[in-house]
Amino acid sequence: MATTYCEFIREKGKGTVHEQYHDTEYGYPIHDDNLLFARLVLEINQAGLSWETILKKKDHFFLAYDQFEIAKVAKYSDKKKEKLLQDPGIIRNRLKVEAAIHNAKVILGLQKEHGSFKNWLDLNHPKTKEEWVRLFKQQFRFTGGEILNEFLMSTGYLPGAHHPDCPVYKKITRLKPKWMMKK
Repeated sequence: MATTYCEFIREKGKGTVHEQYHDTEYGYPIHDDNLLFARLVLEINQAGLSWETILKKKDHFFLAYDQFEIAKVAKYSDKKKEKLLQDPGIIRNRLKVEAAIHNAKVILGLQKEHGSFKNWLDLNHPKTKEEWVRLFKQQFRFTGGEILNEFLMSTGYLPGAHHPDCPVYKKITRLKPKWMMKK
């Protein structure tokens, strides 16, 4: 049986970048579209790498991507894209950078149509992981099953971020609207 993130924190993650993320971010609902976008971009950048690498670079990602302001990222020029690809503080992968820009444009469209990215996510909840993957693949780039699974678990749209005996699990349960608790 795989070790849960909660067990990892208890056994090996104390005092690491994982502990703060586990205790204050992972699985918590996010209400701000820019922060939802940031989490999606970070999850995309984790593909093929360790989450620890992303957590250590997280602050620099926010600087490099203009605090993940969706409207700014959607307007990035080729010059800005090249600047990102030369930035050692982030993951310098052309497909991931281009996916961030493309996905920002998609989110702008969803905001126009639904009022916010969060509203669009809420309107589509609940779905299975497979249904979410199909939905995202219609418009977004670089959103495979594992990336979406982590994005949706880490933002509370899919269950499994914390083990039920984890103290954080109880906090998160109190924060989620009752309609979101449906599986």
